[in-house]
Amino acid sequence: MTEILLIDDDAELSEMLDEFLAGEGFAVTSVINGEDGVELALSGRFSAVILDIMLPRINGIEVLRRVRANSELPIIMLTARGDDIDRVVGLELGADDYIAKPYYPRELVARLRAVLRRTDSPQRDRPVSLAKLKLDAARRETSWDGRPIDLTVTEFNLLEALMRSGDTVATKDALSLTALGRTRQPYDRSIDVHISNLRLKLHAATAARLTIETVRGVGYRIQVAA
Repeated sequence: MTEILLIDDDAELSEMLDEFLAGEGFAVTSVINGEDGVELALSGRFSAVILDIMLPRINGIEVLRRVRANSELPIIMLTARGDDIDRVVGLELGADDYIAKPYYPRELVARLRAVLRRTDSPQRDRPVSLAKLKLDAARRETSWDGRPIDLTVTEFNLLEALMRSGDTVATKDALSLTALGRTRQPYDRSIDVHISNLRLKLHAATAARLTIETVRGVGYRIQVAA
């Protein structure tokens, strides 16, 4: 049974979600504060984390920061409806997806399964390369000139999609389906935020040899600097 960590101080909601997820084939461990959440998230027991932003002791953003410093464990953030700042900050720090409260448990399960599929699906395609950049989908490894590049699950999926697109522009709609496992909604900037993070990491790792070009109104394309 897939083990999921829920970090949320809303006891009533956690109990309801625990029961719902159990019916969907997940085993849930719940904690109500950020410090315990970080410790458990880094224990290696869990396949994914559902993380609320509003927590006692340390908030969800800080939990995300500490976990991301040591792990690529998939993380879905729970944000207040309409709280764009928390959502963007979470994505910038490496959250794989988010869902606004109040939410339908069935939608959360769909998001959770999408994240797990992107993480666990066997990749049969051969490794791809561009200049000195190499991406091995089966091993989930990326490197530049032999030096590893640390990417989140979503960033890795985006980079793979861009590399396999070659000179063809990858649309935001296609990237959302491939990297996030969901249809892009109007005014949804999740892909833009993840691309921005990926662009910064590639710039640092490749000494600006690689860039992600923005094709306004369409999507993105990865390029080697002249």
